[in-house]
Amino acid sequence: MRPNYPRVGSSVVPVLATIACLSIILAVTYFLAIKSDEVIVEQAQEQIQVEPEAPLVLEEQKTVTAIPEVPAKTIVETPQASPKELISAHLEAGEFGKAIETAETVSDLHQRTQLLKMVVQAQLKSGDFVAALGTIKRIPLADERAKVMGERAQAMSLSGGAQLADFTQLIDLIQTQTSGLWLDNGDGEGSIRQFDSGVRVDPNGLLHHISKTELNGRLAALGIKAREADLNNNVSKNSQLRLISLTRLEKEVQQLIEEGRSPVETMKMLAGLTKVEYIFVYPKDHEVVIAGPAEAWTYNDQGLAVGIESGRPVLQLDDLVTVLRTFSNQGEEIFGCSFDPRAEGLARVKEFVAKSNARGPLRAGAGVRNWTKQLKDKLGVQDITLYGVPDTSRVARVLIEADYRMKMIGIGKMDAGDNIPSYFDLLANHNSKDPQNLEALRWWLTMKYDSVLHNAERTAYQVVGSSVLCQSENQIVTKEGDRLQTGKAEELNREFAANFTKHYQELAQQDLVYADLQNIFDLALVAALMRNEQLANRAGWEMNAFAANGAYDPAQFEPAHTVETVVNHRVYNGKDVVVQVAGGVRVDTRSVVKNQDNLKVSEKVGALSTQSRAPALPVGRWWWDLAN
Repeated sequence: MRPNYPRVGSSVVPVLATIACLSIILAVTYFLAIKSDEVIVEQAQEQIQVEPEAPLVLEEQKTVTAIPEVPAKTIVETPQASPKELISAHLEAGEFGKAIETAETVSDLHQRTQLLKMVVQAQLKSGDFVAALGTIKRIPLADERAKVMGERAQAMSLSGGAQLADFTQLIDLIQTQTSGLWLDNGDGEGSIRQFDSGVRVDPNGLLHHISKTELNGRLAALGIKAREADLNNNVSKNSQLRLISLTRLEKEVQQLIEEGRSPVETMKMLAGLTKVEYIFVYPKDHEVVIAGPAEAWTYNDQGLAVGIESGRPVLQLDDLVTVLRTFSNQGEEIFGCSFDPRAEGLARVKEFVAKSNARGPLRAGAGVRNWTKQLKDKLGVQDITLYGVPDTSRVARVLIEADYRMKMIGIGKMDAGDNIPSYFDLLANHNSKDPQNLEALRWWLTMKYDSVLHNAERTAYQVVGSSVLCQSENQIVTKEGDRLQTGKAEELNREFAANFTKHYQELAQQDLVYADLQNIFDLALVAALMRNEQLANRAGWEMNAFAANGAYDPAQFEPAHTVETVVNHRVYNGKDVVVQVAGGVRVDTRSVVKNQDNLKVSEKVGALSTQSRAPALPVGRWWWDLAN
């Protein structure tokens, strides 16, 4: 039998189980509590570390602050721009002159070369090939200069022509495609200039005559043809009186030069002016004006600009600037040329002719040819003396050519028509004349004006009776070959000179070099009047580009220093007569304007001056036509 007491085991087990469950719960709770604290701590640490690494607020503040400081930033950084950047900006604005100035401040030759090439490319792109040539010549490295010269030649050929009737394209082609060392591109001593028209100069400066047939043949071989001028509709109209403001023209030329560009064709050809008839000064308007007939022009076979209707050469800016400088404070106020035979040559010829006559008449054919060759060899050459104008100028070229042709006409080697017979033709018609073995003649050309009219205020002038005068003198040749002046001209000598003067205008229509010479005389008269009457000062015109040391650079030609002696011979009354000619061209227009007998008052000139005052002109316009 079991005892009767309570059952202990059955109650303890549930208690222990409960305690165990509670312990597990507490442990899990504790563990979770610890993990939660660790995550919070780690997040806090991450926040603390991110703030110094990403100052987003500061970056935004810096950007906002920089916006109002943009003007100050631009001013500070402009001087720091590279030369290339500055040049690009100038070129974009069309400021070629400033671009060139910037390039030339760079001392490194390679860098300067590259910068100048940038300017050249921009000028070629604009079609200004003449200005590009000037920039190319500034390139310091010869190899690069030659390359760019070739690029210019190619660009010109692709464009279908150049701006003016010049031959720089041909010159450039020769210089870049031959192995010669050229002075013009800095590689050597050789030189090449514009194609000649009527005379040519060899490398030694010897002037040669070129016949018309030979000239045309050479031109055809080179492919040089007459071409039309590039004219706008306004300037192509004929005008009985076109007025050109020299002050406005110079201002426009100066601006183009400063921009690195060349004067346009209309400027170069003085708007088609073919003659100067009037000179006006407007002191209140600060203008000096020249006026005369004008027309559209073309270029003849020799490359000379001539009026389409009249056929006369047009006046050229190069010639005007040249003579303005001659009559400036730095000029000689006179200019001309002379052909002077060498004494030793004349002495040899005098002796040679005397011995030849002592032997009797020459045998026909080979005897005459041999005699003529000996005569030429013994004479040698004449020296060309030029004064008052640069020997490379077009003015010098025209003076020499006109003088040379006049002498060739006189000795029968060129034909001037029936009205101007040669000295030998005149000699044949005067049986009473007993010529010397050696006739030493002197012929020279100078200006001829009937008068210069002006108003009482001397603000308007008219040129009357413009022409050219041929003068003559007989000289004596001594045994030593010296030429002695006599101050006199015998009958036949005077007759040739008189015929040449009387029929000069007819000759000028036949041979344009004489019309060209007359144009230069007229421009010289303008320059002399401006000097003598102080027209520039009265107009308040202080010359810039046209001044003696101004920026305008007229075209240059190869200078001539010597010429084959002007001589010819005929058999007259059984003996040899040799005629040798000296002389030249003398332009002393100041003596014309200083002679008060040449200056006459005419109020009609003043009235025309009032009618001719410039109307309201477009910006940049420097010429206008008198309204009918």
